[in-house]
Amino acid sequence: MLKSIEATIDVTGEVRLREPVRVEHPCRAIVTILDDPVIPETALLSEESLARDWQKPEEDAAWSHLQ
Repeated sequence: MLKSIEATIDVTGEVRLREPVRVEHPCRAIVTILDDPVIPETALLSEESLARDWQKPEEDAAWSHLQ
């Protein structure tokens, strides 16, 4: 049986699984290190709606003092 489990690895090499795993006997595993930054799912889901708000003329006026 193949199963993928998300995990994080800290700078000391400690692996922390993001969910509990139960196996009936000792099993081999392969760890793949992803260099992608962790982006919260809520940030990805809200990006489109926030982009629409940022394009409004009112937003330009509200932040114009910072330019």
